[in-house]
Amino acid sequence: MPDPVARVARLLLAAFGVASLAACATPQPYDYTAYKLARPTSMLVLPPVNETPDVLATYGVLSQVTLPLAEAGYYVVPVSLMDETFKQNGLSNAAEIQEVSAHKLREIFGADAAVLIKVKRYGTTYAVISSETTVAVEGRIVDLRSGQLLWQGNAVASSKEGDSANQGGLVGLLVKAVIQQIVGTVSDASYGFAGTANNRLLSPQKNGILYGPRSPNYQKD
Repeated sequence: MPDPVARVARLLLAAFGVASLAACATPQPYDYTAYKLARPTSMLVLPPVNETPDVLATYGVLSQVTLPLAEAGYYVVPVSLMDETFKQNGLSNAAEIQEVSAHKLREIFGADAAVLIKVKRYGTTYAVISSETTVAVEGRIVDLRSGQLLWQGNAVASSKEGDSANQGGLVGLLVKAVIQQIVGTVSDASYGFAGTANNRLLSPQKNGILYGPRSPNYQKD
């Protein structure tokens, strides 16, 4: 009959080995080959596809996309011009707009690449003793000259990131959660976190987008 102590020891060693491998694992570097060959200088940001119940998500995210891209060194087609152009042509649905061919977008706007975003989470949720505002986005950059995917990534921003330990006990937690839920919903607290999520998604960093030609760091990645 197997020794139970030895069996437990083997299980602990196996678990320790799995944990060690997980700790040693590091994200693989992004393959920027296509991105560097394409060398886009101008970006067309399309209306984000809203996959959340919050009707404010699309424009809450769209209105704050230009800044990080411009700071990264790219010319960004004005989002108001983009939005009005599609409306004048009978397109207002973000999902349908993102289905327009790369060739057609290039022909209309003259941009080198398009930024396509999906909003995965947007809003404030209440769960008994906590209230959290979260914005989660996914993004892709597509070359409008070839239709090739140049880059993709995701980012999240949440009110939980700045939470400190509770000092008011259970009642304090409940009151704080209710207040945050009301304030977050009425004032669209998600808007500020959308800006943070956009900055994280579309700023040059590890596995992020590359610097554009208007940046002093261009081609120094």
